[in-house]
Amino acid sequence: KEKPQEGEVIAVGPGRIDDNGNRVPLDIAVGDKVIYSKYGGTEVKFGGDDLLVLSARDVLAVVVR
Repeated sequence: KEKPQEGEVIAVGPGRIDDNGNRVPLDIAVGDKVIYSKYGGTEVKFGGDDLLVLSARDVLAVVVR
């Protein structure tokens, strides 16, 4: 069984639009530590850094320590 991955959130979008046209904000904030599925997201290079862009559905949990 593959272990999930852990990382820190450095940016978030505004959230999705629901069926009524209302914005649904995310429950994730910059600075949160999250656990995400191993094969989720898209790897990108930005400013010399290797980053991973995830959708909210790829995030399994927010880590509280």
